[in-house]
Amino acid sequence: MKKYFALFLIAGVSCTNAAKEDRKIRIIPQPVSVVQTGGHLRLDTGSAVNYWTDPSILTAVKVFTDEMKDGLHLSPGEHKSSDIEIIMKDGYGAEGYLVEVERRKVIVSASSPKGAFYGLQSLRQMILFSERKGNKILIPCCKIEDYPEYEWRGLMLDEARHFFGIEKVKQLLDMMALHKLNVFHWHLTDASGWRIEIKKYPLLATVGGKGAHKDPDGPVKFYTTEQIKEIVAYAAERFITIVPEIDMPGHAAAANRAYPEFSGGGSEAYPEFTFHPAKEGTYAYLTDILREISELFPASDIHLGGDEVYFGNQQWATDRQVQSLMKKMNLSDLKAVEKYFINRMADSVKSLQRKMVGWDEIVDSEVDHENAIVMWWRHDKPEQLKKAFENKYNVILCPRIPLYFDFVQHESHKWGRRWRGAFANIEKVYAFPPDTLPGFNEFHDQILGIQANVWTETIADDRRLDFMIYPRISALSEAAWTNAGNKNYEDFLERLKFMLLFYKEKGIYYFNPFEPGSSPEAKGI
Repeated sequence: MKKYFALFLIAGVSCTNAAKEDRKIRIIPQPVSVVQTGGHLRLDTGSAVNYWTDPSILTAVKVFTDEMKDGLHLSPGEHKSSDIEIIMKDGYGAEGYLVEVERRKVIVSASSPKGAFYGLQSLRQMILFSERKGNKILIPCCKIEDYPEYEWRGLMLDEARHFFGIEKVKQLLDMMALHKLNVFHWHLTDASGWRIEIKKYPLLATVGGKGAHKDPDGPVKFYTTEQIKEIVAYAAERFITIVPEIDMPGHAAAANRAYPEFSGGGSEAYPEFTFHPAKEGTYAYLTDILREISELFPASDIHLGGDEVYFGNQQWATDRQVQSLMKKMNLSDLKAVEKYFINRMADSVKSLQRKMVGWDEIVDSEVDHENAIVMWWRHDKPEQLKKAFENKYNVILCPRIPLYFDFVQHESHKWGRRWRGAFANIEKVYAFPPDTLPGFNEFHDQILGIQANVWTETIADDRRLDFMIYPRISALSEAAWTNAGNKNYEDFLERLKFMLLFYKEKGIYYFNPFEPGSSPEAKGI
């Protein structure tokens, strides 16, 4: 693997040390168990993959062989003799796998196509980060048993503020798959822009899709339904579920530019911020939108936002229809109106055979815990997390500190967010979640998983996006996949050095935590 050896100095590793390290097995996220058995498998560029004619894993094999074109010319299919065999059998769970590297072949065993895919991703990293001699790759013989700690291992991208496009999203999905992340939460609507075509309401995209957070008068940008289908299919091939977010009742200014008749007004700082909570037409309109969303996204969940409504609900207090609604439904204040709205739309989601996901404010709306998932994001409100647990909600942990990737990751960085001076460096991401979180041990079964969120108010281009995601995505993957007892930050850093080389090969501009000066901060806004 000569091109990797030429790059080792960039990651702060000498060529001599790199050669020594080649006897080790480097996988991110760290598996449950890795036992080296001695010797090496010599894998050559003509290697074959035998999947024993099991049609359920055709996709996993195809993605793997396509990914390895730069390193190996693998030939999938039935072969009398093969170097990589995939066997499906019981005993490994929904996402678990076993990889056995012997002197003559590799055997990947799993109970599901997803497990086989993850086993192949671990093998892919072993191939990428092992020594190459001529056309031979020397993979240490070993036995790897593995399964994830958490069911939901997510990453959210906000494309409402700034739009990045289909190729960048696909690259992100590729890197998520490599890291065994399995949920792509797609923030497609907000005050700055509406980024998805809705056939019944075309102005949402053509009017609501105009501009961006940095440039409100910029060009119209959105995804067509055909592009959405393409991305959903691409993600599914990598065993990634896309959970779309249609934000409501706040953060609605872009939609209200397109269809002002459904606006509930806003505030001086946040004009036209809300959907109107007292018009029956609003609920029909939004349910029509969610119906199209449910047809485009096969995920069992739809995210409705539900956060920060108080930013722009002041006009509700003087709106005659809202006041009439409050009197009719015995709603005591604007918070009760918000609660009414959230419950109405939760019912719409349920009618579509989907489950609602919302930010932690929805706990106060008392939506049915059996039909809602809470994302705890306000790290300064641990009591809200405890309240979610006590009210029987399943929870995804995604607190600003350390899982908002728009927060800076080094004390020298100038752009991006901080919270009272605090930021989100890679060590904090890796160490999450601490067992000191309120209710963490008592209600651990209600934690579905963890997720990092990439908000893009300060991220307007691909270079800045890369810089804020990488290498924290690697720490995120280990935080979400690896059991706390198997985590070792120093060992992770040694493995990360090799992953940085892979980032570079893929043209990704990453922050180098080993040599911060070697990767100047990509400029934000």
